[in-house]
Amino acid sequence: MALNLLRTGRLLGRWISPSISLQRAALSTTTNDEIHIEYQENPIIKWNEPKNEPTEKKRSRLMYQSRKRGMLENDLLLGNFAAQYLAKMDEKQLRMYDHLINQPSNDWEIYHWITDAKPTPKEYDNEVMSSLKEYSKNAMKESRTRQPDLNFSP
Repeated sequence: MALNLLRTGRLLGRWISPSISLQRAALSTTTNDEIHIEYQENPIIKWNEPKNEPTEKKRSRLMYQSRKRGMLENDLLLGNFAAQYLAKMDEKQLRMYDHLINQPSNDWEIYHWITDAKPTPKEYDNEVMSSLKEYSKNAMKESRTRQPDLNFSP
């Protein structure tokens, strides 16, 4: 795919858009007025659920993954939620939570579903999502401005 951009007199950045990163880029100029950029999108890696993972190891992994999302909003929301609720979840609920935080490729989608800014897809609309939505309302007006410690022990 080629993208034609008018020359602005400065070097173009590495990003075409926030959602497309450049794996390879080939720049060429055909005239003094145009720059042609050919790029290839990075493929989204499909998530595979770990097999035969012990429950305590799963809880520890989910706690870490909840804290390290790549966007502060979800780091705080999911990290604090996990610290409060992971130890109480049964195997079925842990699996639901695992799918919720690992299958979608866009963390903003997860955030918008939890905060009801967008409707939740049916495959993620379950008891764990309901708990997350209730938790995000913060009815007790708790301070949630820091992430929980990583020394998580259920």
